[in-house]
Amino acid sequence: MHKSGFVNILGNPNVGKSTLMNSMVGEKLSITSPKVQTTRHRIMGILNGDDFQIVYSDTPGIIKPNYKLHESMMKFVTSALTDADIILYITDVEEKVNPEEEILKKIKARGIPVIIVINKVDLSSQESLNILTTTWKEWFPGSDVIPVSAKYGFNLDQLLKSILNLLPEGPPYFPKDQITDRMERFFASEIIREKIFLNYRQEIPYSVEVEIESFTDEKNLSRIRAVIHVARESQKGIIIGHQGKMLKKIGTEARKEMEDFFGRKVYLELYVKVTENWRDNPAILKRFGYK
Repeated sequence: MHKSGFVNILGNPNVGKSTLMNSMVGEKLSITSPKVQTTRHRIMGILNGDDFQIVYSDTPGIIKPNYKLHESMMKFVTSALTDADIILYITDVEEKVNPEEEILKKIKARGIPVIIVINKVDLSSQESLNILTTTWKEWFPGSDVIPVSAKYGFNLDQLLKSILNLLPEGPPYFPKDQITDRMERFFASEIIREKIFLNYRQEIPYSVEVEIESFTDEKNLSRIRAVIHVARESQKGIIIGHQGKMLKKIGTEARKEMEDFFGRKVYLELYVKVTENWRDNPAILKRFGYK
């Protein structure tokens, strides 16, 4: 008997959805940072066993859209609601959650098996965690409520057991040696974007998109040319930094991570371009891979 299915990860910003998927798959497929809205796309991570295949989907955190970019991000969330075999709803020990929240109502209305995952238990006392677990069990009767620490790998084996119990029978959807549905170009752009999230403050990371202009493979070497798009002229200077130092730092950090990820040498060229109003331009958003 072989089991397979789509396990879609939903939740509010910054509860640890990307860290959880990376930990469950055993590969860093989704970029992470302490800032909200780091994840913009729906990213699949595939976990294979002899008798199962779990296709995880990491999704953007649920937000009220201010730009067409945000509207597109929320379309990824909506699609994850409609094609899931199992929904992992991720919350954490610090989040104040209302059972009347729109997303929770939608999840209940779908009638899909749900597992409530309470993340960051390393930041909580046992007493507080017990209260939180009881509350979630009242809101989602019949669903497993599992406390974990995605960062430290605590209780992820129990979460995997819970998923496998609910996973439907069926053949694998993807070849057994495949771990994601994304191409290398996508991961190159995401790695650069992660370094921007980690190195810049305030609105800069939210005003930036990374586009891979060219990606060519030679023997044991990938040549990558990437453009960092910013929304305003003033942001261009901030990204580049004094005497180009910030851009060089981003390039060095991104190149090193790409070499680890791709398993070969990388020659990376970075350029900065002002693309005004890109977050509200449907044609540009489509070019960047948004719906």
